[in-house]
Amino acid sequence: MLTLEKVSKRYPNGQMAVQELTLEIRDGETCVLVGPSGCGKTTTLRMINRLIEPSSGRILLDGEDVTKVDPVPLRLKMGYVIQQVGLFPHMTVADNVATVPNLLGWDGNRIKKRVTELLELVGLEPARFASRYPHQLSGGQRQRVGVARALGADPPVLLMDEPFGAIDRVTRDRLQNEFLDIQQRMRKIVVFVTHDIDEAVKMGDRIALLREGGILQQYDSPARILARPANDFVADFLGPDRGQKRLSVVRIDPARLEKTVSADSLPAIPAEATLADALSAMILHDTDRLRVNRNGEVLGLLTLPKLLEIAAEPTG
Repeated sequence: MLTLEKVSKRYPNGQMAVQELTLEIRDGETCVLVGPSGCGKTTTLRMINRLIEPSSGRILLDGEDVTKVDPVPLRLKMGYVIQQVGLFPHMTVADNVATVPNLLGWDGNRIKKRVTELLELVGLEPARFASRYPHQLSGGQRQRVGVARALGADPPVLLMDEPFGAIDRVTRDRLQNEFLDIQQRMRKIVVFVTHDIDEAVKMGDRIALLREGGILQQYDSPARILARPANDFVADFLGPDRGQKRLSVVRIDPARLEKTVSADSLPAIPAEATLADALSAMILHDTDRLRVNRNGEVLGLLTLPKLLEIAAEPTG
């Protein structure tokens, strides 16, 4: 578990970048820091691995205060991914990925095996990409290598500073989806910085929404933040389409479906789908009801009135 207890950063000129920020991030959870420019997102991220020293407060990793340990071994336990990737241009992809294992003194066979595992994990065929140099890769491929390098020594914590912000929309969506799949398998503590609320809603298990000066406004799941903004600032930042955004994070509840004897003529949707998926399917097929399936079994019917009823309910 990663815990921030009243963490603040005050610069010598008196400027407050972060003010008494308290967060708790559980193992396997992705916490997204989001907010406007100047709200202390990147400063917070860099205080966690002590690239920036906090002025006050405590940062605990599994109960140990990281502000009281040697920052060099601490950083080796925390993978770090940035927007510009920062690959070493004179080193091959394999050597870039092996950076931290080499620093930790792993033997050659172990490093080679780990590099192969990680390139496969991020969707880069080792035989094709291991010997290439960064300039021979596309932007999306370089970003994948950056993620693989951050995971080199299997760190418990992964810090990501707008990792997909400098990539075109199509590639960004694909990388976001791939990372969600990777995180489902890795279950790391991930702290993810973005200025894009849509990305925060998509990527986060919980969202920390900050305002200028590093003041936390709300910390909760995407569904609860979208359903119950804590104040006008949060509501304004979420935008007028927050109801539509919420549909994308609320999934179909099989217990709320209408039972049916036969629904073979109706379009089908998987039980894992979101309400946004269901609404899109209804519009596409010009219908007000869908058959909900799981592993070939019909669980019941989702009707448009029931979808709207669920969408209007506050999240507990």
